[in-house]
Amino acid sequence: MAMASKIRILLIERNMKIKDLAEMLGYSGNNLSNKLRDDNFSEKELRKIAELLDCDFDATFTLRDTGKVI
Repeated sequence: MAMASKIRILLIERNMKIKDLAEMLGYSGNNLSNKLRDDNFSEKELRKIAELLDCDFDATFTLRDTGKVI
């Protein structure tokens, strides 16, 4: 699932609108909408969104042949 979809689900869970999150991030509503449309977020932004929405963000790599998480 794309990060933009996950963020939209988080917003629903937190009963928030894109505009609310944009204000918390210091972005314009249009800027955040564009980032969601293009699914264009840096890891730093994702960590900040997680912090603001009171959840954890874990970026991992998983080796497909062994299942080992790095």
